[in-house]
Amino acid sequence: MVRFLMPLLAAAAVALPAAAAAAADDHVPKHGGVVVETKAGDLELVAKPDLIRVHVSDHGKPMKVTSGTGKVTVFNGNEKTEAALALVGDTLEAKGNFKVVPGTKVLAEVSVNGKPAVAARFTLK
Repeated sequence: MVRFLMPLLAAAAVALPAAAAAAADDHVPKHGGVVVETKAGDLELVAKPDLIRVHVSDHGKPMKVTSGTGKVTVFNGNEKTEAALALVGDTLEAKGNFKVVPGTKVLAEVSVNGKPAVAARFTLK
């Protein structure tokens, strides 16, 4: 019996740290926004009535963004507002007049560090 339990215990000892590491990488917002995982990295959208920011990270760790472009489209019912994203530091920003309430949907199309553009859909809380 002990002969059969030892391999199981050894496997559990290996699996538990891996599970803990996966739980630590749960895409928790670092800036109070909404996080979506994409091929370009994790995108966190922070929306305010006059400014939308898109923070880019790599599994929760800040990513150095050397180039970035894109646009955001804000949807509220039948209303649609678009704005270009510009790189400011390591963050993409769009300035404008946005209606941001819980349930607002935002489509962000971004390209960072020369990678092909990706689209991310957000629903504000």
